[in-house]
Amino acid sequence: MFGPDKCGATNKVHFILKHKNPKSGEYVEHHLKYPPSLPSDKLSHVYTAILKPDNELSILIDGEEKKKANFFSAEDFEPPLIPPKTIPDPDDKKPEDWDERAKIPDPSAVKPDDWDEDAPMEIEDEEAVKPEGWLDDEPEEIDDPEATKPEDWDDEEDGEWEAPKIDNPKCETAPGCGEWKRPMKRNPAYKGKWSPPLIDNPNYKGIWKPREIPNPNYFELDKPDFEPIAAIGIEIWTMQDGILFDNILIAKNEKVAESYRETAWKPKFEVEKEKQKAEEEAAGLDELAGFQKKVFDVLYKVADIPFLSKYKLQILDLIEKAEKQPNLTIGVLVSFVVIVLTVFSKLIFGGKKQPRVEKKPEVAETSNDQGSSGEKAEEEEKEETAAAPRRRRRDT
Repeated sequence: MFGPDKCGATNKVHFILKHKNPKSGEYVEHHLKYPPSLPSDKLSHVYTAILKPDNELSILIDGEEKKKANFFSAEDFEPPLIPPKTIPDPDDKKPEDWDERAKIPDPSAVKPDDWDEDAPMEIEDEEAVKPEGWLDDEPEEIDDPEATKPEDWDDEEDGEWEAPKIDNPKCETAPGCGEWKRPMKRNPAYKGKWSPPLIDNPNYKGIWKPREIPNPNYFELDKPDFEPIAAIGIEIWTMQDGILFDNILIAKNEKVAESYRETAWKPKFEVEKEKQKAEEEAAGLDELAGFQKKVFDVLYKVADIPFLSKYKLQILDLIEKAEKQPNLTIGVLVSFVVIVLTVFSKLIFGGKKQPRVEKKPEVAETSNDQGSSGEKAEEEEKEETAAAPRRRRRDT
């Protein structure tokens, strides 16, 4: 299977080889890894796959090579064309006494006598004093004196009418209104639920894995076993119009494809470009559209970088939204920078959190138009939201 696929977050030029395993007789689909993305415009484009005698694959878009791969490289196809020599033994079972725990609770640890598990996390701050001028008898909000009952209000149907609330003007200059309560503070005696410390497990044997056995379906080949092409099938699944395709060519010489590309596709492509440019100039969008196209082209190329593969769907989804709403271009750039910085920080720092310190304790060518830790967390959360003296509410 070969050709463009753009749907939602999917944006790639597929290359899938269905290859027969000579040992098992089973046909397996091998997908090209990190395939190139499609151009971001609405012009006609030609896609070329060149299958070379040295087992190399080359993917071209508009005659420019966008992807090179080797059929026998595990880095280029998933699953690899050549299966592994060994496989996990399906009959191997983990021994019952196999201990995979690297750490265990210290069996000799004893809870200290002064450890109070019932002590609350927060207590009232006895040293707190009500601010001078606090208006205890004034509510934070009052009925709007300027509000009037609507003429069409029906008490039987609409219920008893109540005036909307506004901030109490008397609270504007006061430190607060309503009943004053002492704020809460962290209880120095709080320790939470006690649990024994962890120690190295003397019986730790590591993570168990089944033993490896020879793969009965392993084989070696000098060249992929390409079966004869008997027919061409076109798979289309779309919910939009404006998708056209023509000029499907299969040849044994890439020069034939190159010549046909220059005579059948390029003239049409140049006419489409000129027409699009004229329309953009007429609409006054030429400069902006040109800038956006360059941005999208760069982002599509960056999305194909292998080390960003984990984030490729996010990047393509952002580009897809920006293409539909051009005013989002700047936001897309900002989001993209955030993603890239996240990746780089993980590469530099290993993607690990800093430890928390605890207090003790063949050529195919087509063209187309694209259309206990729990309590610690609780404690931290409550510290951040510890109650302060109650003050009037202000909307900002």
